[in-house]
Amino acid sequence: MYGDAELAVMLRGEFESAGESTPTELHEAYLARLRETIETVGAETVATRSGVDDEVIRAVADGESPELTLEAAAAILAADPELPPGESIAAEARDILLMGMTTAVVDVDALAAGVDIDLDPKELQQKVEGRYPVTLAEYAHVHAFLERQ
Repeated sequence: MYGDAELAVMLRGEFESAGESTPTELHEAYLARLRETIETVGAETVATRSGVDDEVIRAVADGESPELTLEAAAAILAADPELPPGESIAAEARDILLMGMTTAVVDVDALAAGVDIDLDPKELQQKVEGRYPVTLAEYAHVHAFLERQ
């Protein structure tokens, strides 16, 4: 579904077809990218470098969908020494959403009404801005919605 070039860093907005995917498909694509990192670097190394719980790392590696924050997903990716630090990946991911809102001329009220997640506009804004943790699933919902706009 997604090519190697698009997967250079999955949270940097390099999923060109994100607007054509459902939030569930996009979330699964994110998890697949995390699995690639875990397979390449090794589960034990990823757990050590990322600070993410070993059980969560193994669940992702086994094809499960544990609840992950954007920051945890970014930390997993950053375990690959060829990628930027996790904080940078997460910041870029949030910037993608903020720029998407600007480009699509979508305010938080419209965003909250357009995504199928149980958050009010204020909560959603705080998550997009990074003041509160956003889960990878929530990120997928917002990312897919904005790409469709």
